[in-house]
Parts: sequence; C-alpha cells; structure tokens
Amino acid sequence: MEDDAHGVHDYLTDPRNADILVSVNGELKKRDEAVVSVFDSGYILGDGVWEGLRVMDGGIAFLPEHLKRLWAGAKALDMDIGLTKEALTARLTDCLKANGMEDGVHIRLMVTRGIKKTPYQGPRFTITQPTIVIIPEYKSPVPEIVETGVTLFTVHVRRTGPAEQDQKLNSHSKLNCVLACIQADKAGADEALMLDPLGFVATCNSTHFFIVREGEVWTSPPEYCLGGITRANIIKVCREAGIPVFEKRFSLFDVYSADEAFITGTFAGVTPVREVDGRSIELIDGPVSQKIREAYKALQARSLTPIA
Repeated sequence: MEDDAHGVHDYLTDPRNADILVSVNGELKKRDEAVVSVFDSGYILGDGVWEGLRVMDGGIAFLPEHLKRLWAGAKALDMDIGLTKEALTARLTDCLKANGMEDGVHIRLMVTRGIKKTPYQGPRFTITQPTIVIIPEYKSPVPEIVETGVTLFTVHVRRTGPAEQDQKLNSHSKLNCVLACIQADKAGADEALMLDPLGFVATCNSTHFFIVREGEVWTSPPEYCLGGITRANIIKVCREAGIPVFEKRFSLFDVYSADEAFITGTFAGVTPVREVDGRSIELIDGPVSQKIREAYKALQARSLTPIA
C-alpha cells in the first residue's frame, strides 16, 4: 500500500505497474516515456474530459455508459473527440492486450482538446486533434477498508450549480474537488463530504454518498453531483432488490443519525463509512450495505464488454 495514501483510494502495490505500456494518441509508450506537450490544453487549462474504467474477468465494466458520459462531456465542451466510440473501444482493448491485462485493472482514459499554438484559453488557438491518453494500471482496493470503513469530514467548499460549472461535467479541471480533498486531509479524514449551496448534503470529493435510515436508502438529487455510473447502478440494484431508494435533499442532521452510510465509485465499488465529522455511524457495513454490494457486484459481472 502507498505510504502516503489512505481511504477509499488505497490500493495494493503491484510491481507490474513499473512496466506498463501507456497509449498516447494510439502509440504505446513505456511509463517513463508517456508524455504530452506542455502546450497541451489539459496541462495549460484543465480543458478536457476523462473516465475511470474497471477491468475484471476479461472485460471492461459498464463501458457503454462510460463512453456515453465521455461523449456528453465532450459535447458540452464543444470538443470533437476525433474518434468513433468503436474506434476508441478498439484503442482501449489494444492497450489492454498489449499489456496482457484481463483482471484487477483500473484505467484512466483522458481526452483533452489538444495542443495550443500559444498558452491561451480560446479553443481557436488549438492546432491539433484532441490528445487521447489511456493509462491502465493493476489496482486492487485494500480489503481491510471494507471491514474498517472510511471517515468523512464536511468541508466548507461547496458544490456549485450549473450557473458556475455544471457538476455533471467530468472535466480535467477538478480544483473544486481538490480544495475539498485538501481540507479533509488536513482534518485527518479519508474523504470530503461536500454540501450544496443551501447546505444540504451533495456528494464527496471523489465518490458518491449514500445513507441508510430505517431500511431506506437516501442519496442527494443529481443537480450538484457528477452523473456517476456507479451511483446510477446502485440506485438500479436497490430498485431491483426491492430496497426503497430516494434521490432527495437531506441534511447533516440526517447523516449523523443514520443507521448505515457508504460511498460509491468505479474503483472500489461500495465502501462503508464509519464516521462523519467525529460522529460514529451506528452500523459499519450493515446488512443493507452488504446486500447492495453483492447486488452491485453481480450487475458489474453482467456488464462486461469483452477484451476482444
């Protein structure tokens, strides 16, 4: 495990990652040689969109949903990715096959607007096609985290509305979340819990947040959080399993007295929360959370796009 890491993004160190091949605009590069220009829009401005993908049992989980979100984000930025979804899928699978990867892999897929002729924000100064980078790494969550749960700290940094920056946009510019992460780190917590402009619970800095109260599962409305793939699938499996699930506004009062709480994300799936702002959650990985985790794993297994 990384010495300076903690929380839901902890992962087991794998020596194979030293020799991975990274796809940079379709060319496979050794890890130390995988570079982009200092004039790239992503480096200069955070101008781009990205996806995190999970590889398991010879396939990529929920790939159509991730590509749909990627294309929607690119359209919001008025950016042409320059490839079809089929061509990008082929590039993903080619990269995985070149690395011999079939299981226990996390991919960071990044698309920026491309290289600028000068460091300026205007898209008209872009002189190349988009930069597309695929970084696959062997990453498995630390199993003990499910047993112990993670801690959250409510930060002062708020999730903005669409008038400022629409939170549905999974952009390279994540400064809002980075500042929240820093404040949580300084407070000794694993993840930041972020509120909406009116003070209701919105989401975490890099995961989505759910609570369980008297058998009901609550999560925030979608207006102030990323359109999470895992989030949507958790809601789906709850409905399929007959577990009452609601997208509704709720406050920290409701969180502190919750029976169970958990966070969700592509990397670790469903992770229990043991403490929020120093208040202990009554049940760590309680029965509802366990049922949801198992149902999500089953759905995940059915969702795989084979690495053909």
